[in-house]
Order: sequence, then structure tokens, then C-alpha cells
Amino acid sequence: MYNHQMAGLEDYGRYLEDEDELDNARFLSAYKSTLDDAPYQFINSERDLTLPLQKHKNVQPLYESPDDEISLRKYLGASVNLISLITENLLCHPFLVLRRQCQVHHTARRYHVVPITLLPVIVHLHQRQGVTTLWKGIGSVLLVRGMTLAVEDVISKFTPWPKEINAKTTVKQFGQHLLLKCISIAAVVPFYSASLVETVQSDIASEKPGIFDVFREGASRLLSWSVPQKGRMLPVWALVGPSISLGLSKYVCQLFVRGISTRIMCRRVTFYEERRGARTRDFAAQSQVIEVYSTMISLMATEMIFYPFETILHRIQLQGTRTIIDNLDSGYSVVPILTSYEGVVDCYRQTLASEGVSGLYKGFGAMVLQFAAHVAVIKLGKWFITQISELMSSKPPAKVVEFYKLEGKTPVGSATMSRSISGISSLSEEIS
Repeated sequence: MYNHQMAGLEDYGRYLEDEDELDNARFLSAYKSTLDDAPYQFINSERDLTLPLQKHKNVQPLYESPDDEISLRKYLGASVNLISLITENLLCHPFLVLRRQCQVHHTARRYHVVPITLLPVIVHLHQRQGVTTLWKGIGSVLLVRGMTLAVEDVISKFTPWPKEINAKTTVKQFGQHLLLKCISIAAVVPFYSASLVETVQSDIASEKPGIFDVFREGASRLLSWSVPQKGRMLPVWALVGPSISLGLSKYVCQLFVRGISTRIMCRRVTFYEERRGARTRDFAAQSQVIEVYSTMISLMATEMIFYPFETILHRIQLQGTRTIIDNLDSGYSVVPILTSYEGVVDCYRQTLASEGVSGLYKGFGAMVLQFAAHVAVIKLGKWFITQISELMSSKPPAKVVEFYKLEGKTPVGSATMSRSISGISSLSEEIS
């Protein structure tokens, strides 16, 4: 009886094992059929980790190779630099007008050495004369700058003197280049003086000049080379020497400061890359950023160093022109400019005697505002190119890299995963 019971239990156990195997077979068969119908695949390599988003229209790669990305960033950087240059000339002109009006106003009670004192004056000028009051003379300023470039171009074509210099320029070529600068500065001195009058004269007390009046006034002043047109106006030959000295000194100083700042920034970038253990391939965009900042630093340093000399030069250039300017003590009235300087030295002595050393820095606050606007334009341009490059690059955003811990884990040559994750990030931002 006992043996029969044991045999029955063994048969029952075999029956349960057969049933389990049958259920497992049915489950595996159903699972395989499900995998055949579903879009999932077994992962056999690192490339199989690529997310299947390449066919989506929002995550298609815009370029296929890193060289295309570098080229795109280079062109974007050049475009931003051009926009920055144009905006600089237009945006900084109101501060140039305020700066020159403060410099030539020898009887002003307020020197406006700091920017905050100019803010109520700007508000009063806009209330009394309108928004365009600080944009006067912008046409003549641009024409004079264009004339300077044209004179340099003509001289460089008819002489062996180089218009541009670089690291391979010899001492002789550098001297010829400085001689070219001297001639171009001397050629535009009368027209620069006429443009100075247009930028400082008051709109409510003077007739608005025409577009090409700067050529007429400059030519008439050039023809009277040795004999002044009006009472106390200094002859052109008395203005050429100080103008060349100031212009050439500012140019050489700007070259020197720009060269030093460029080398310092290049060494800092190299040191940072060596610490990080990677060298960027985007040398063009990097050099453009360094060039922009080095130019800005050199311009700021040069303008601050030679600001007193520029004040003296503007005063002797404006003398005898019977110009009426806005009174920047309040911003409501106008005041005539009546001086009797005999030259640069006499102007310097009278300024120190009547106004002190701070009189040479009248309007310095306007220059601070000018450079603040200039820096803001550069920062905006850099932010713009960074955002465009990140959107159009195959590299995922920094937040995605940090969240998924992709730093140093993406295999070489597998840019598809980065593009897909970048596409996911952009899609999630659009949805949110």
C-alpha cells in the first residue's frame, strides 16, 4: 500500500513538471512573438544605444561633420563682429556728443566726471529738444572716418607703404606705415574740425547742417591754410601738428596694449585647456573672441590715457567758429563758445589756471557710459553666437550632459546619441 502511494506521488510530480515546462514554452513563444511585432531590439553594441529619433524633423542634424560646425561658428562670429561694429558706431554716438560738448565748455560749473551726473541732463535734453538731439553730426562723423580709410587706401596703392601690419612686418615697413597714418590724419584735419562743430552745436540755436556740408566747411577751411577765416580761428597749419601727434600716439598705444592683451588672453586660454586636458578645434571662433576683447581693452586704455590731450585739441579746433552748444549744467539753455587761445600750450595753461586738473577730464562720465554700452554690445553678441551654436551643434546642452552623465562616456565617432539627446532636450523645452 505504501509503495503504491509513493508511485502515485512521483507520477503526480512528473505531471506538474510537464505542466510547468509547457507553461514556460507557451510564455517564451508568446514573448518572442511580441518582440517580433514590437519595434524593440536586443542591444549587442554601444551603437545600438542610439535613440531612434533621427527621422524626426526637429532633431535632424544640420551638418554632418565637426568641420561644418566649426565653419558655421566662424561665419556666425564674423557676422556678430560686424553687427557689433555697426552698433558700436551708432549706439556710442550720443555719448560722443555729450563728451565733446563737455570738453569744449570751458565755463561749465559741472564737470560730469562721473556718469550719474549726466543722467538728469540727458532727460532734460530729450524733453526740450527731442530724441534726435544726441544724434546730431552722425553723418559727418561717419563721412570723416570713411574719408580717412579712403586716403589710406589711395596712398597705399600709389606707394609701397603698407596699409596693414602684422607680426612679419619689418621696422622699415612699420615706419612707412606710420608715415601713411600721419599723411591721412593731416589730410582730414579740416574736415574733422567741421565735423566737430556739427556734433557739439545746439539744434535749437543753429541751423541743421546738410549731409555734405562737412566737405564744404572743411574745404573752405583747407583753402585758408595760413590765414584764418574768422576772428580768433586758428589756421589749419597750427592744428595739423597737434592732430598728428595725438592721433599717432593713440594709434601706437592702441597697438601696444592690444598686442599685450592678446598674448595674455591666449596664454590664459592655453593654460585652461591644458588643465582640462583637451584642445578645442574651433580656433577661428576663439581667435575672434580674443580679438574683440583685446581691441576693446586697448581702446579703453588709450582713450583714458589721452583724454586730457583730446580736450585741449577739441578746444583749439572749435575756437573762432562761433558755435553755440547746449548748456550741460542743466540741459535747458544754450551757451556760446568764446575763447582766445594762442595755441596748444596756451590752452593747457589757461585750462589749468581756471578749471584745475579736473577741467581736462570734463565729460569723462560720458566716456564711461560709452564703454559700458560697448561692453554690453559685445556681451550680447557673444551670448547670441553661443546660443545659436548650441542650438545648431550636435553637442547636447550642458544640463543634459550633467543629468545623463555623458561627460567622457560618449564613444568616439558616435555623434548620433548626442544629437538625439539634444533633440529630446529641445522637444521637452518646446512642450514645456
